[in-house]
Amino acid sequence: MGIAILLMPGIASAQGMKTNGNKMKTGTAAMSLEKNMEEQEYRIPENPEDISPLLIGESIPMVSLKDVNGKGFDLNRAIASKPTILIFYRGGWCPYCTRQLSGLQELLPELETMGYQLIAVSTDSPDELSKSLDKAHLGYTLLSDADLNVSKKFGLAFKAPKGYSEMLVKTTGGLDQDLLLPVPSVFILDKMGKIQYEYINTDFKQRLNPELLKVVAQTIYKVL
Repeated sequence: MGIAILLMPGIASAQGMKTNGNKMKTGTAAMSLEKNMEEQEYRIPENPEDISPLLIGESIPMVSLKDVNGKGFDLNRAIASKPTILIFYRGGWCPYCTRQLSGLQELLPELETMGYQLIAVSTDSPDELSKSLDKAHLGYTLLSDADLNVSKKFGLAFKAPKGYSEMLVKTTGGLDQDLLLPVPSVFILDKMGKIQYEYINTDFKQRLNPELLKVVAQTIYKVL
């Protein structure tokens, strides 16, 4: 069984779709200007099949999100503490996502015994995350990427279908101004933040089987 499984039906080569993202820099350029330039470089795909995600072997960017209490959460600092299984899901309003979250909860004790931590990121506002925690009795970390800035940096964000607009405004607290969604994804990261495995499927109804995730996690941990 191969360690790296990348499932992206209909997606063109992510390597070929990536741009070099060269930036004009001057010695006096402000950090805010560089940040704006980075944001402008991300062209929002109209379809999930057109995303250009980070690849196995690449390191994740420096990012911060909000936890269920609305406090800042340094993702990179958390990942540096132990190997991480990082999940991107659409939101607690999605039945396929809630089913996935429940399956992960059942798997959580085994993952923690292996030495992993589990972190899940969605478009939900902190208030909505709290509802998901209480409803499904989840024992792992949920984080809010309501403005989808982190999903953009991972290359997962795309333009949501029109039917989602009203709902996204409500569940993101109005922060999803571009009305985006992330393609559901699973990343296994080492403590340096390097991607050791990823599962990305543009069919949001298809999620990684928990048993397969367990086998992959076991195999990868041996080489971390």
